[in-house]
Amino acid sequence: MIITRMKPFEEVQAMTESYEKIFIVGCGTCSTSCQTGGEEQVSEMADKLGDKVVGTAMVEEPCDIRIDRRDLKAHKAEIGEADAILVMSCGVGVQTLGDYTGKIVLPASDTLFIGETERIGKFYDRCMACGECILDETGGICPITRCVKALLNGPCGGQVDGKCEVGEYTHDCAWVLIYDRLKEQDRLDLFMKFRPPRDYSKKTLTTEHIF
Repeated sequence: MIITRMKPFEEVQAMTESYEKIFIVGCGTCSTSCQTGGEEQVSEMADKLGDKVVGTAMVEEPCDIRIDRRDLKAHKAEIGEADAILVMSCGVGVQTLGDYTGKIVLPASDTLFIGETERIGKFYDRCMACGECILDETGGICPITRCVKALLNGPCGGQVDGKCEVGEYTHDCAWVLIYDRLKEQDRLDLFMKFRPPRDYSKKTLTTEHIF
C-alpha cells in the first residue's frame, strides 16, 4: 500500500487560492485506507473550500488511467468547468489524472512510502521500490528501508544489543533482525555473502515499463 499524509489545510488553501473553480478527486484504495482521501475526507475538504468546488468524485484507483476514464466519465462537464483538480491520492494518482485530463492538478497529500498495514492508521515503511530486490537473501527483511543507513552489508559498528545508534538505540538494527531470521531458517550462509553497491540506473533511468 502507498502511504500518504494529508497536507495541512493552510497549505492546500494557499495552493488553491488562485483558482476560482476546483474539482476534487478522492482515492478508493490506498488513500481511503490511510484516511487521507476517502469519501469522508473528500467531503470535509469540499466543505472547507466552499463555493469554489464545482464537483467531487471517488476513483477506485486514480493511478490507473483506465479506471480514471471509467469513474470520471459522468463528471466530464464538471471537470471541464474546473480550473484545477485537487487530487487526494498519492503522487502517482496526481500525475495520472494530470495525464488523463490535461488539467492543472494539485496534490492534497504528501506521499511517504510503500507500507505494510497492521491496522487502519498504523503502517510500517517496508519498501523503497529500489528496483533491485534482494529479499530472497535477507530473510524477507529489506535492508534499504529497515536500516537507516540502507546498508547492503551489515551490521555496522553502531549497533548495541540489537539496537541502532541512530535514534538513541530505540530502533531494532535491521541487520540483527536479518541475522536472526536467517538463523531461524538455517540459511546463515547468505548472511556472509558480500553485496556490491546497488546499480542505481535500474531505478533512475527507466520511467516507462512495458511487460
